[in-house]
Amino acid sequence: MAVYTDVSDEELDAFIASYAIGELTSFKGIAEGVENSNYLVHTEAGRYILTLYEKRVAPQDLPYFLSLMEHLADRGISCPLPVRDREGQALKELAGRPAALITFLEGVWVRKPSIEHCAGLGRALAQFHIAGSDFPMHRANSLSLRGWVGLFDAIRDKADGIIPGLKAEIEGELAELGAQWPADLPLGVIHADLFPDNVFFLGERLSGLIDFYFACNDMLAYDVAVCLNAWCFEPDGSFNITKARALLENYEKERKLTAAELDKLPLLARGAAMRFLLTRSYDWVNTDAGALVKQKDPNEYLRKLRFHRGVKSYREYGIGEH
Repeated sequence: MAVYTDVSDEELDAFIASYAIGELTSFKGIAEGVENSNYLVHTEAGRYILTLYEKRVAPQDLPYFLSLMEHLADRGISCPLPVRDREGQALKELAGRPAALITFLEGVWVRKPSIEHCAGLGRALAQFHIAGSDFPMHRANSLSLRGWVGLFDAIRDKADGIIPGLKAEIEGELAELGAQWPADLPLGVIHADLFPDNVFFLGERLSGLIDFYFACNDMLAYDVAVCLNAWCFEPDGSFNITKARALLENYEKERKLTAAELDKLPLLARGAAMRFLLTRSYDWVNTDAGALVKQKDPNEYLRKLRFHRGVKSYREYGIGEH
C-alpha cells in the first residue's frame, strides 16, 4: 500500500456521504506497498480501507478483483469485502482515479514469519485455490513471461546501474525460462502477490488475506513458488528449508500437488524470483521521489533467483517422495 494521489477534505466528505456508513471521523494515508494509494478511513460505522487505483492497475480489471473478493468470502475465505454505496456500486471514482471502499480486516502482518506462520499460509493458499476453482471470470497474468520481457525492455539500458552485470544476467535467465516454461500444469485463480504484508495474523492464527490486485488465472503451482520466495528466506538471504517444508506440507493437506507440479517447482520458483526482480528494478528507476512509498531492493530477488537456479529437485524445498 502507498499514497500517490492526494484527496481533499471536500472530495472525501462527498465520497463517504454516498455510503450508508455514517459520517467521516478521520482518515490517514498508508505508506506500505508500491501499487495504489491507500487511506485508513474511520466513520461512525467503523474502519475501512479506501483504495485509489493508480496507473499500473488497468481499470477494466477492477471488476475481476472486486468480484473475486466477494466470491472468496462467500466460500469461507477470510478477506476484505468491497462496500457498495447507496446505489449498489462497489467501484467509483475519487480525485480522478477509480476508487473502492473496502472493509477493514483485523490482524497484523508478521515481519519475521515463524514455522507456524508458514504452515498457516500453506493451508490458506490451498484453500484459496480451491475456493477460486468455480470463479467464473478470467484475467490473464500480465506479469508472466511476456510481461517480464516488456519490463526488461523498459529498464534494459539502466539495469547495470541498478546492479552491475544485471542486464546480461536477466537476458540469459529470460532465455532459459522462455525455453522451459511449462504449459500443462493445473490452472486456476492465483493471488500472485501473497507476501507476508498481504497475510494477517492474530498471534499465530491466520486471520485473513488481503490485496488481490495482482490476482489472475495462471498455474496454481506458480502461486506456491511466489510464496516460497516471499516466506522461506531469512533476512541474511539464506533459505529456510524448515519453513518451506511447513508451507508445502500444509498446502498439501488441503490440495495435493501433482507430480508434474512438484517436478517444475524449481523452475517456477526461478520465474517467480524473476518477476519480482523485474518489478522491483522497474520501480527502482521509475518511482516518483516525492511519493509516500518505501522502495524495495531488487538485489534481494537476484539472490533468490540464483539460489533457485542451483536447485535440482523439489526435494530440496523440504518435501519427499510424492
